[in-house]
Amino acid sequence: MKKIGLLGGTFDPPHLGHLLVAEEVYHALDLDEVWFIPSNDPPHKDSTDTNTEDRLEMTRMAVQTNHHFDVNTIEIERSGTSFTFDTVSSLVNTYQDTEFYFIMGGDMVEYLPKWHRIEELLELVSFVGVQRKGFELECEYPIIKVEIPMFEVSSTLIRNRVQGGGSTRYLLPERVETYIKERGLYGKR
Repeated sequence: MKKIGLLGGTFDPPHLGHLLVAEEVYHALDLDEVWFIPSNDPPHKDSTDTNTEDRLEMTRMAVQTNHHFDVNTIEIERSGTSFTFDTVSSLVNTYQDTEFYFIMGGDMVEYLPKWHRIEELLELVSFVGVQRKGFELECEYPIIKVEIPMFEVSSTLIRNRVQGGGSTRYLLPERVETYIKERGLYGKR
């Protein structure tokens, strides 16, 4: 049976923190692949100002040098609000000989009880909580905990840096950094 990690997000933009999380979980759980799933319209976040095509292209650029990473466009193709239940249900039906692991940051673990159709979702996928030294992942649901090296970066930090004219060097894959500059993304408004 194949083992696939799923890392969803707006990826606005995808950064080295996303890649680090995926790589650490890949090795810790001996996965076959990790699929990055850019969301169309996440239920837990405000909508993004960056168009879907740019976010998708940046995500593809971010993962292209790693042979066990891939981009899955299921949520973009489906359109509408991106509920994890709908995504995982579709993947489980399509890839029947595959075990899925949904990877999430420690900040999202506490929100699991509020997720759409969480009880049914727990029967379809294993949840992986990314843990940092010194922090506990507390949840009433079963979570596989994976500890990663500390690397404090977020898409918000990067957008703010770009808007303020600051450096994003060593926070983004070089191709993504170049794409952002060439397309004028996240610039001053």
